[in-house]
Amino acid sequence: MEPPGCKGKCKTPCTIPGHLVTRSFSLPPLTAVMRSPPPLRGGEHGGHGHGLALVAISYIAIDYLREISPAWHSRLQPALWSILCLIALSRVPFYRHWVAEFRSALPFLGSVIFLLSALLFEVLSVRFVTAVLGLDWHRNMNPLPDTGQWLLLALNERLPQTVVDILRAHIIGLHHYLMLFIMLGFSVLFDSVKAPGLGLGARYLFTMAIGRLLRTITFVSTILPSPRPWCAVTRYQVPSYPHRWAQKYYVPYASDTNAVREVIYQDFAYADPGKLRGDYRPDWGSMSFLIDFLRPTLSEGPSWYHLLKRASGGCNDLLYSGHMLVAVLTAMAWTEAYGGFSSVLIWLLVMHSAQREVRERHHYTVDCVVAIYVGILLWKMTGFLWSSENVSRIKRLAKLERIEGRLTRAAKDDNIEEVRKLLEEVESGSQEGRLSSKVMWLFPLVTVIFTFTIVILAITYTDDG
Repeated sequence: MEPPGCKGKCKTPCTIPGHLVTRSFSLPPLTAVMRSPPPLRGGEHGGHGHGLALVAISYIAIDYLREISPAWHSRLQPALWSILCLIALSRVPFYRHWVAEFRSALPFLGSVIFLLSALLFEVLSVRFVTAVLGLDWHRNMNPLPDTGQWLLLALNERLPQTVVDILRAHIIGLHHYLMLFIMLGFSVLFDSVKAPGLGLGARYLFTMAIGRLLRTITFVSTILPSPRPWCAVTRYQVPSYPHRWAQKYYVPYASDTNAVREVIYQDFAYADPGKLRGDYRPDWGSMSFLIDFLRPTLSEGPSWYHLLKRASGGCNDLLYSGHMLVAVLTAMAWTEAYGGFSSVLIWLLVMHSAQREVRERHHYTVDCVVAIYVGILLWKMTGFLWSSENVSRIKRLAKLERIEGRLTRAAKDDNIEEVRKLLEEVESGSQEGRLSSKVMWLFPLVTVIFTFTIVILAITYTDDG
């Protein structure tokens, strides 16, 4: 029986308003893609459902053996590393998204350079805020009152000892969070996370670079005393007296409330600081402008680069926590890309890390709180670099919606060529394209070598936290 509206003209079924009828000609495979549901994330489906989560848990558990059984840790950790590397390498020849990875290579390299620049600026600033007021200030300055620290001490008196021991345990550190993200990035080889992996890496590094810049601008703006007053004295060889800027603008007003009131009223540094003490000035050539910021001493050697290597995490309170920023970004990336029960576990580990940072006096509570919400907000802002949503499918659907009217008219008019042309137009707009055979062979090789090199360097230089 003919559908109403065909009036005997249709030799094959036709499409009319309100009816979805197939035709006898073949259509591009795009139509099947349009009808298929969106792909589920790794933590939500069966084939690769919990594999990544189990690997992550195994890595953290085996690495924790360093605390309870160093002998077993020395055996199992290299074995786990080797197995993971071999499994990842075995999947490289079968990976189907090298074109997408190629397009993400430049953003990834740009993000690496941006992060390294941000870290250099941070190291310079860390040394400056530690050195500018001199070691005497660090010895004499009391830590700030921290209600979070008081709360943890109060809980130690009320919670069972087993719970307190778990809260004190060094279960996870900075290098663990980096390793968890690296696992997430490599899981694109197993279709557990949406490709490209370099796009995910670019977003992670770019977001971290922005977070590090904001952190540096924050802690260098106002110098806060360390929760560990002895830190600077034991780790640095900076002069005991303040920099001449502090001698003129800070020292005369630091302990006299009347002087502070007067400088507010006059808005001018009226006090006579006397003869200002100068610093040792080595010959650093074109880098001599760094002397005022790094305040070197004769015993620290002639190299400015040597001073930066020893800056480490600083000895002032650095608002906000860099460790917590890395932890939060890893948790956000894992939750968005993979989801599942493992993301809940990672957020619990983030909370555990936060309370341990406060408990061990590495940071004040405010540093951890600010790092958590800054990390979440920054990750939400950088979705243009990589998104867990199937962007290609969304574009195809949007294109199909735009030409829906033309497609309906062509079907009504029995214009097969126009229908085919419109569908091919939608499909061609979302194709990734192809790489030459030489690039297809060289790019995966360079990418794998470069990525494994970054992994080794990252784990090596953060293994001590």
